[in-house]
Amino acid sequence: MEMTLVYTVIGFALAGYSVIANDSIQTLGTFIASKKKWFKWYVLAGSASAVMIFALAWGWYAYDGDISYGRLTRIPYQEIQWYHAVAPAILLLLTRIGIPVSTTFLVLSAFASTVVLEKMLLKSVVGYGLAAMVAYIAWILVSKFINEKFDEVDEKWIGFWRNAVWVSSGWLWWVWLSHDVANIAVYLPRQLDLTLLLIVMAYFTSLLFYIFYIQGGPIQKVVLEKTGTRYARSATIINVIYAGVLFYFKELNDLPMSTTWVFVGLLCGRELAISTMNKEYKFKYVFPLIGKDFLKMIFGLSVSVGIVLAIHYIIIPNNWF
Repeated sequence: MEMTLVYTVIGFALAGYSVIANDSIQTLGTFIASKKKWFKWYVLAGSASAVMIFALAWGWYAYDGDISYGRLTRIPYQEIQWYHAVAPAILLLLTRIGIPVSTTFLVLSAFASTVVLEKMLLKSVVGYGLAAMVAYIAWILVSKFINEKFDEVDEKWIGFWRNAVWVSSGWLWWVWLSHDVANIAVYLPRQLDLTLLLIVMAYFTSLLFYIFYIQGGPIQKVVLEKTGTRYARSATIINVIYAGVLFYFKELNDLPMSTTWVFVGLLCGRELAISTMNKEYKFKYVFPLIGKDFLKMIFGLSVSVGIVLAIHYIIIPNNWF
């Protein structure tokens, strides 16, 4: 029992840091990129923390103490073992070298059955394709009115777009949390008491302030290397479309999915649309960007599959520890 508690604390701490440091940049990356010129990092961190605290509190209230928003109903609570802490440790390592892998696959693969993992993969693949398609169509239409290669915004609209980033980022951040908090909450009882909820909130807040302090870390490069992500207008459009796709899958069913795959799919469709409509931005510049991100996702998926196969067919049957 004592070792189970130790593994629980280690797993939760590592998963919390890994998920916030890796996946939160999907939602907060454009917010950081477009706002850091105008606001101090701690002001931005405080705003993100306020939304996060509200999202956790609402999930806890609406889902009878379950901060995962019911996304773990197909993954029952298990006593935490040493191998459960291995997954976020691997994720932490990959995060530090800037690989945008899926935390859903890497973390939940240690808990989920092969059947659930297969369904998670299918939902994530559909999410990638849908996000790419929606983004491509949306930015084809957007490109007919604006050129995102340049921040050409009339002065009368500057205030609108800057305020829109705040609103759209807050909505996207909440929708994302309703998906990916499950990757951390999997280490905790499905119903939290108030004390444990406050501990979780305090830990997440400290992590957020650190991430904003380092301006997103290595993973932020995935956002910054894409066209126009530093601009308030572009950031707002990305946020709205990404949040819309995530909200659709949130309402579709309670099965966890990879928000990383959805995010990369969205950026893929966006870059392809911009290159289609902009003759100076040729496909030969786009494919290395989207190809690199896709290979990183496949690498993370391979690690996840390796973890779940090792747990179910090697570690558990032999009961080495």
